[in-house]
Amino acid sequence: MESSSSRAPASFSTQANALLRKNLTFQKRNLKTNIGIVAFPIFLCVVIILIQQVVNNELDKDKYKCGCQNGVCGLEFSSLNQVSACPIPSPPQWPALFQVPRPEYRAARTDFYPSDGLPNESCKASQSCPAAVLLTGGNRSFAQSLGQSLLMSSSSSSDLSDYLSILSNSMLGTDAPSGDTQFIEPAFISDRPLYVIQPQCESNDTSQISFKNSNKQIQMELKCVQGLTLWRDNSSLINDDLFKGYRQGNLERKTNEFIAAYDFLNSNENALNLNIWYNSTYNNDTGFVNVALMRVPRTVNVASNAYLKFRKGSGVMSMFEYVKEMPKLGTKLKLDFSSLLGALFFTWIIELLFPVILTYTVYERQQKLKIMMNMHGLKDGPYWMISYIYFFALSAFYMICFVIFGSIIGLKFFRLNDYGIQLVFYFVYINLQIAIAFLASSFFSAVKTATVIGYIYVFGSGLLGEFLLRFFIEDTSFPRGWIIVMELIPGFSLYRGLYEFSQYAFSGNYMGTSGMRWKDLGDSENGMKDVLIIMFLESLLLFPIAFYLDQVVGGGIRKDRLFFLNYFRKKSSSLSRRRPSFQRQGSRVFVEMEKPDVSQEREVVEQLLLKPSISHATISDNLKKVYPGRDGNPDKLAVRGLSLALPNGECFGMLGPNGAGKTSFINMMIGLITPSSGTAYVQGMDIRTNMDEIYTSMGVCPQHDLLWETLTGREHLMFYGRLKNLKGAALLQAVEDSLRSVNLFYGGVGDKQAGKYSGGMKRRLSVAISLIGDPKVVYMDEPSTGLDPASRNNLWNVVKRAKRDRAIILTTHSMEEAEVLCDRLGIFVDGGFQCIGNPNELKGRYGGSYVFTMTTSVDKEQEVESLVQRLSPSANKIYHISGTQKFELPKQEVRVADVFRAVEIAKSKFTVHAWGLADTTLEDVFIKVAKGAQSFNVLS
Repeated sequence: MESSSSRAPASFSTQANALLRKNLTFQKRNLKTNIGIVAFPIFLCVVIILIQQVVNNELDKDKYKCGCQNGVCGLEFSSLNQVSACPIPSPPQWPALFQVPRPEYRAARTDFYPSDGLPNESCKASQSCPAAVLLTGGNRSFAQSLGQSLLMSSSSSSDLSDYLSILSNSMLGTDAPSGDTQFIEPAFISDRPLYVIQPQCESNDTSQISFKNSNKQIQMELKCVQGLTLWRDNSSLINDDLFKGYRQGNLERKTNEFIAAYDFLNSNENALNLNIWYNSTYNNDTGFVNVALMRVPRTVNVASNAYLKFRKGSGVMSMFEYVKEMPKLGTKLKLDFSSLLGALFFTWIIELLFPVILTYTVYERQQKLKIMMNMHGLKDGPYWMISYIYFFALSAFYMICFVIFGSIIGLKFFRLNDYGIQLVFYFVYINLQIAIAFLASSFFSAVKTATVIGYIYVFGSGLLGEFLLRFFIEDTSFPRGWIIVMELIPGFSLYRGLYEFSQYAFSGNYMGTSGMRWKDLGDSENGMKDVLIIMFLESLLLFPIAFYLDQVVGGGIRKDRLFFLNYFRKKSSSLSRRRPSFQRQGSRVFVEMEKPDVSQEREVVEQLLLKPSISHATISDNLKKVYPGRDGNPDKLAVRGLSLALPNGECFGMLGPNGAGKTSFINMMIGLITPSSGTAYVQGMDIRTNMDEIYTSMGVCPQHDLLWETLTGREHLMFYGRLKNLKGAALLQAVEDSLRSVNLFYGGVGDKQAGKYSGGMKRRLSVAISLIGDPKVVYMDEPSTGLDPASRNNLWNVVKRAKRDRAIILTTHSMEEAEVLCDRLGIFVDGGFQCIGNPNELKGRYGGSYVFTMTTSVDKEQEVESLVQRLSPSANKIYHISGTQKFELPKQEVRVADVFRAVEIAKSKFTVHAWGLADTTLEDVFIKVAKGAQSFNVLS
């Protein structure tokens, strides 16, 4: 292929450069896919902005604008849909109310709730059930004294024109929902009456009240409701009653059977200390509940007044006239869907890169391309560095396009939040995402499985973030520490960061303020700082773990679990690790059972290892491989103490039936599996400790073609040539020579993508790859499989030329190929060599007979048989048809000269049309040796 040189192994930078060029070329061929990946989030942003535009156009209609009459706009001319758009410099004042259950849902005694003090449930049918309040406290007499004053009205005026005074001093309540009605107390715009809560009511105690508020005339029905206070011994009993009351209430309306409950705790004449249970469940499910109008203030006020009456007398009270909202400017209702949907939506978009990275990494494992690169000298450092740089560049470009495009089209999620914070957040997360993908790839061997699991992770983490994590984040009672624990899951940490961005952007857009700024990271309610710290530390931790798992359990060339300790050990000469002699009894017994030529090869190995330096290309020293038995089966002995010395310039052929152990031997030599015992030396380097150095001078042609479908033959050779430290003109010349030698140069074949090659063309390219860069040792596994006769002969010529200055170990099932290419052969059966020698030696040693053929007329057949019997009494006829006969002649009974002499005599007596004498073929030797070895193993 090329001339031998003393070229040094490729440096880290050279290997990184080779891999980067290959990756860029590979991705250039997948340009459409990459454009689709980057364009997908842009497409989704366009969809969002279109939906947002449609919704905002709808919100821009008059029915959502502040109401106007005669050119004057304001709250008094607006419907509930329009109020939110109006400026309200002076919000209306509303009396503070109790939340009262509807008559049909008020507390009563039932079989499920047999509480003392409550009326029979028949009162629900007549709607005459009282409104009950629960009491407890440490000082019962004091608490009950205050409880008697809770529901006592302080108003005796009948002047309804002073409605605020009347309504503020009366214990008023409502059963209207307490939802968001835009600065209006819902009780005064509903069709429900107001309730005056009194200790006693007349049977038909109902009246009408009419007043103005914000220039609106309000007319309400006023009903008297009997108030009832019930004592409970402790707060646990109150909790139980309230829980049962909620379950007994109308679940659709989410009410409760009780007005409220008071626990006066340790209150006494000198101090008021209490807890209040109030009904926050009775709302309209919009999610926007005004706290001031939730009927809490009046609940507190009555307890304060009860205490003042106890201390100062019935004429003393704390006046609580009204509640009101704070003033507001006029607004235009617009929704920012990017912020409203941001956390879930953008979690999915950003995590879509995870399956892309995962499947690409698993693809190289599944196709064994990473192993192929390792075996041609690519070390793990350049591989992982370039892989990280490539995926980081792809992720960064993806996110930059996403943010820029989202900002251009006006998504508030991007425009309102500080770009610096966004840059840091996305930078940290894409590093974490790459680390997770590298880590997860070690556990997958199939791309389809990795793809499915990857997308399940993407959509699963997004949905769990939206419907689980968000619930805990917004629950102020949930411990913050547990949220941080949940955020240790990368998908949750991404969701939390995007949730913070969306909340700040949504609030900023609604309130007309900015989004998240750096100073906001100090806010205790802002979880962004915790998320950044978690993701940064996780990425620092997961990268080394991913590298370790790739070395130990990944689909590539596995290393010992404590391989990293080798970096801390002083390297010693590989020769110091050899065994100078065989001391074990088992080895001596095994040697005694070996054939003479195999035993002689073992002695050669022992003598070579005693020398101060190793001149041979490869030396296998008692190499053994045992596979542990599984499911109760015994251990499998695949290679039985194999010893072999192979000098430079020799092609050694391994012949053997399937399952003999040839592949296990080759896999140990190329580092795919570790020996159970023994070792081997390649160019003087130990395969147990120096495989990284061995790979720089090794070439491999695997049994199955390991190629990138989208790369051309020339690009394959350029990549592997760079890994072998070929540069500049030398690299170009080596590639040209390689393509010519395997007939891939002419007609532009070398510049076609490998996926378009036929099986034979791929095979020739694999052979060319194994020989480029002048490797000193080459392993070829059935190199001519699938080739036509012309291509096979041409390939044999390539191998013949290549073996002049390198050692080649070749496995084949073609006896013709073995005879043409191999200087020596070894027949491998049941884990060990049965014989070693050149083809002629083996045929001479194991070929036991000649094949004699003679064709005559039919009437001379008997004379031919007599001739053969005189040559060899033990001859055996193996073929007979129309005057043509074939005989096996044992070699020990005949000489070739005697056969020639006998034929000449026969020609003088009768006509001989044709004759021939053939030696035993290599195929005959192989079958004989293999059957003999297998029979011996069965008997033993």
